[in-house]
Amino acid sequence: MSATAFVSTTIPYVNASPHVGHAFEFLQADSFARHMTLRGRDVFLLSGSDENSLKNVLAAEKLGLTTQELVDQNVTRFLDLQGVLGVDRSGFVRTSVDPDHLAGAAEIWRRMDAAGDIYAKDYEGLYCVGCEQFYSPSELVDGKCPEHHTEPEIIREHNYFFRLSRYADQLVEAIESGRLRVVPDTRLNETLSFIRSGLADISISRSTERARGWGIPVPDDPSQVMYVWIDALANYTNALGWTRGDEKYARYWEDAEKRVHVLGKGVLRFHAVYWPAMLLSAGLPLPTDVVVHGYITTAGQKLSKSLGNVVDPMGLVDVYGQDAVRYYLLADFSPFGDGDFSEERLVTRYNTDLANGLGNLVSRVTAMTVRYREGVVPPLREEAVGELERQLAELTEAVTRDAAAAMDGYDHRQALSRVWDLVRRVNAYVDERAPWHLAKEKTPEAEASLDVVLRTILVAVRELAILLRPFVPGASARILTAIGEAPDLTPEGAAASELTGRTLEKSPPIFPRLELPEPAEG
Repeated sequence: MSATAFVSTTIPYVNASPHVGHAFEFLQADSFARHMTLRGRDVFLLSGSDENSLKNVLAAEKLGLTTQELVDQNVTRFLDLQGVLGVDRSGFVRTSVDPDHLAGAAEIWRRMDAAGDIYAKDYEGLYCVGCEQFYSPSELVDGKCPEHHTEPEIIREHNYFFRLSRYADQLVEAIESGRLRVVPDTRLNETLSFIRSGLADISISRSTERARGWGIPVPDDPSQVMYVWIDALANYTNALGWTRGDEKYARYWEDAEKRVHVLGKGVLRFHAVYWPAMLLSAGLPLPTDVVVHGYITTAGQKLSKSLGNVVDPMGLVDVYGQDAVRYYLLADFSPFGDGDFSEERLVTRYNTDLANGLGNLVSRVTAMTVRYREGVVPPLREEAVGELERQLAELTEAVTRDAAAAMDGYDHRQALSRVWDLVRRVNAYVDERAPWHLAKEKTPEAEASLDVVLRTILVAVRELAILLRPFVPGASARILTAIGEAPDLTPEGAAASELTGRTLEKSPPIFPRLELPEPAEG
């Protein structure tokens, strides 16, 4: 039985349409899951929608809709986006209607209560609706929320609280031992600093009145609903059907080799502190990896509907295609820090790396095989293999190893950087060996060398296509098809695949060049 892994995105609020920051996280999680699959793991990739928030209630009121109507309408946009991006998810949880989620959220609450970790008290605090979070005065910037730059409301009510303070030592031990890995180190240090500064118990419910009757009821108290984050965090186990003994829970959470959450830096404490503490209280296994990315910005500013700088990822795919959007976000942006979005940069990276670099390489090798060998892949000629071929084989092994190590460390940009070291070297090898000159010589030695060059390039292209599957799976499949391989070829399959005698045709452009759209008049 293969090792198993669980990978999740966060579940975004569906009070509005998705932006390119959502696309970035979806693609990160998808690339990590595809990488693990390529390495032989059985992977469950989970995504979903956070539907029980006050933000959704207020957005629905503005539009004259019921909250259920709003979330039903908007969730399709997130599902559609994942579809056009090629995200190969295994499950999608909707927190307002999924029966497993509703049952699981209630059961986790009951378990925390049975552990003596829930109590009720009157409370007053500073609440940001945008974050769905209480802030202490010291956490505000000039009296405003550090994320949304708005003044929080003063909320006074009777709530249930979770004894988060009880779990500080266990959380520190889990993180320092590596049992709960926070990536990158800057976020690990931030998490430890937050815990060591002193954990306060947290409010975990809202009055049904303030929630407008929207949310998951607190077990045995209809006057309260669960605080949206308490309900939302539980989606990760709930989606696997743990309360009804579903085999998926045992396979992909309880017994999984990896349990990975991919998330933005703004929700770090929820995933690296609150959620693990909830799991400890409920007696459930912790995640193994919390992988934290930064924000995508424009002109240095965080994407915001109020600032009017939101980038529509569906529109990007419509204009530039899936390959360009996936490649740009995964190759150009840091997996851990902030990065500035630019359409000009997207087009430039695509044309330089994909159209001119890799795409041209595939076109050249298939065209030369057709021209010099009537499309038939020549046999391996060991006697003609030289130092350049041996060096290229060594580089291919090194790049394969380094790219895998980078992805094991959740660094998609470094992995793609190493892959492109190989793309550049293979293109340089073609120019150095100059098969067009060998074809003109017509000597037995030149013919043998030409066979070796064509096979060497084809083998390198095949390896590049496999290496690229986590990042641009559609293009990977097209490249493999162009050289006569199965579009889902695995590394093991490639090792057993026989190229000799295969008949190829000249490949059409794998990556047609892109141009920036003309600016709209007016």
